[in-house]
Amino acid sequence: MITKPRSEAAQAAERTGTQAEDRALAYLQQRGMRLLERNYRLARGPSRRAGEVDLILRDRDGTLVFVEVRARRNASHGGAAASVTHAKQRKLIYAAQHYLLRWTSLPPCRFDVVAVDGNEIEWLPAAFDAQ
Repeated sequence: MITKPRSEAAQAAERTGTQAEDRALAYLQQRGMRLLERNYRLARGPSRRAGEVDLILRDRDGTLVFVEVRARRNASHGGAAASVTHAKQRKLIYAAQHYLLRWTSLPPCRFDVVAVDGNEIEWLPAAFDAQ
C-alpha cells in the first residue's frame, strides 16, 4: 500500500491536537483522575464508522470518564466546545461501548469535554449522555 505524504497543514493540526491532549490530561490528573487509555481507536467496520476516544480516565469516585479534547486557536465561531457535534458524540459513544466490552462489571461512566481555546481550558464534566 502506498501512502500519500501528509500536508504540512495536516501535520500542524496533529501537533496542535496532541498538545491540547497533553494539556487536558495534565489538567485532569491535577484534579485526581488517573489515565487508563489515550487515543483509544476503533477500527472502521463494514456497517459503522470508526470512533476514537481521546482520553479514558478513572475519577476518584471510580467513574470511568471518556474525554473528548477539542482545540481552537481562539473562541471565535463558537469555540472548541461547540465543535463537539451530535455526529461526533455518536462516534464517541460507539467507541466507548466497544471499550466497555472488556469489562465484566460496568462501572459508572460519563462523557466529558475539555475545550482548549488558545490558552484557556474549559472542562465540561458530563457534557452529554449516551442516550
